[in-house]
Amino acid sequence: MAEKKLRMPLTLRLRNYFLTGLIICAPLAITIYLTWSFIMWVDGWVKPYVPRIYNPDSYLPFSVPGFGLLTALVFITVVGFLTANLIGRTLVGYGESILDRMPIVRSIYKVLKQIFETVLAEQSNSFKQAGLIEYPRLGVWSIVFIATESKGEVGYKLEERGQETVAVFVPTTPNPTSGYLLFVDRRDVVPLDMSVEDAAKMIISAGLIAPDYQPKLASLAEASQARETTGKA
Repeated sequence: MAEKKLRMPLTLRLRNYFLTGLIICAPLAITIYLTWSFIMWVDGWVKPYVPRIYNPDSYLPFSVPGFGLLTALVFITVVGFLTANLIGRTLVGYGESILDRMPIVRSIYKVLKQIFETVLAEQSNSFKQAGLIEYPRLGVWSIVFIATESKGEVGYKLEERGQETVAVFVPTTPNPTSGYLLFVDRRDVVPLDMSVEDAAKMIISAGLIAPDYQPKLASLAEASQARETTGKA
């Protein structure tokens, strides 16, 4: 083995070193870049509204990254705290009544509010499980995110047809944030044990990254142990 390593061409060894370094550095660099870009984007939106007396950039010869993000987090938390009491709910209700008188703004606000309440509410089961359905035709399977039971008029109309349906989101590769909303029979959905995060990784990588399946690993371990036992006997 050592002799083979010595005979390995220098160009091949350099290529292997480069690929190893790329696997380590590329994800780290992209993560840092995206995080930094998000922080600067939030800072660019928030800092102009912070009074100069409270802005550390007014006293320092350099800009403090992340101050805008920290301010936004504190502000959102304070708003949530104030809204939790009676006075806060009254003010929010008054503000919503004003928005309700604006035709276009009213529609946009209601849609956005409903989306955030559905996705972020603790009692919601949205996107808590991944599954498989035969889509776009029989025999072809797609990973979906199971959202919730069909609600409203859609759920009522389908229930009249004798179908117990669920709403699923079919994400696209490599961008899982776009896709299709489908209402399918619950019996046609095959639930998966993998988490939504692992399913998203599999979609983004076009199937190149797949999480380990524990029952399969357990069966392989049992088979290996059985072979060892047989060999010892």
